[in-house]
Amino acid sequence: MSKNDTYIGLVLLHIALAFVIFTFNATAKFFFVGLIFYFLIKIVFGPSKDKVINVLLACAYFVGIEVFFRMTKSSLAYESAKYLIILFMIIGMVYKGISGKGYPYFLYLILLVPAILVASVTLSYNANFRTSVAFVLSGPVCLGVAALFCYDRKVSSKDLIRIVKYISLPLISTTTYLFLYNPSIKETLSGTASNAATSGGFGPNQVATVLGMGMFVMVVRFFLKSPSLILKILNVTILAAMTFRAIITFSRGGVVAAIIVILAFLWSLFFKSTLKQKNQIITSFALFVVAVIVTWVISSNLTFGLIDKRYANQDALGREKQDITSGRITLFIEELEGFQDSPFLGVGVNKTKDLRAERDGTGLPSHNEVGRLMSEHGILGILILLILIFTPLAYRGKNRKNLLFYAFLSFWFATINHSGMRIAAPSFMYALALLNITNEKNPIHRKQIKQDQ
Repeated sequence: MSKNDTYIGLVLLHIALAFVIFTFNATAKFFFVGLIFYFLIKIVFGPSKDKVINVLLACAYFVGIEVFFRMTKSSLAYESAKYLIILFMIIGMVYKGISGKGYPYFLYLILLVPAILVASVTLSYNANFRTSVAFVLSGPVCLGVAALFCYDRKVSSKDLIRIVKYISLPLISTTTYLFLYNPSIKETLSGTASNAATSGGFGPNQVATVLGMGMFVMVVRFFLKSPSLILKILNVTILAAMTFRAIITFSRGGVVAAIIVILAFLWSLFFKSTLKQKNQIITSFALFVVAVIVTWVISSNLTFGLIDKRYANQDALGREKQDITSGRITLFIEELEGFQDSPFLGVGVNKTKDLRAERDGTGLPSHNEVGRLMSEHGILGILILLILIFTPLAYRGKNRKNLLFYAFLSFWFATINHSGMRIAAPSFMYALALLNITNEKNPIHRKQIKQDQ
């Protein structure tokens, strides 16, 4: 069986998986547990030379399927994916070690600690200290551990594409499940606000974010792993389906982030290509643009133009809304006020949410990781941001082989600014930007010289 046939088979398998879980939801928990054992066996008992890629593939798959498990209430804990990624990475470190050059991420993890100590004093009596800290810091710790494992880790360009594939496959299941859960959009339209009904009954922001990630990985496969017309049609169809479901969540952040990341990838791809490759890219790009336009037109028609008003920052009656960020600016300003009140060590982990609960009873979590770091960690939060931004850029100055570097980094930064670190995706994508990508060398066959008898 060819690799193309294997890929098509995996796509069909993941579509079938969505049907099974939609019909028999209880099977999802068995699938979740089975995945854990499958990847642990692959990592622990696999050949030493495959340890690194097996760790990365395990993490990639759980990044892709995290929201699907949350949507179907199938994981053992809400933050399971982050904990599992941390576990897989630590196992990988035990077997393969880490780079001594990744010390900035040791410092990063240490700088997270003081805010925990502050929170032990500042959090209200009603707040559960353990769950409050775990909810907020599971994402940042996941990023730190993943960055330590990935920093300057040698991975072939072929394996990088495999990692992208492992992210995409469970997202195909997620997309299929959304169509099954909400086949008729017209019956669930309720204005221009984010729509949980079109998001599988789950948070539109998280669903749009992972589908936006799916849009990006499918664009990568469309341009880099679609040698035949059949694969081009298949991948652009999957891309269109993911784009459609992302758009009709009415949550704009994930879609806008996807556009930024896709442009970053295409920019990198175009300027690294030969003249012949550039012509092929332009041809493929034309097909890609047509697919996106058709998808938007269909989305607009099925939502009776409400999606156009959503992206124009209007309500259902066409009146312009005052806040284009859906309240995120207000939350960010509140976090800056927290920084002004406690500029040195911050107000403590999750205290911003605690303060909102005390003041108005909402207890809204932060949507912006930049504001949260400044508010809850003070000056240490600014130092954390500087480490996160400049360490990969400095590494890029010495290693320019990762074609997806700017796309990965863009996804992290765009996502943490509209959705925080609620899911594992931005942490893992950030870490992938730190990989040392090697190009496979074709074996040289030397003709043996016959010796005289």
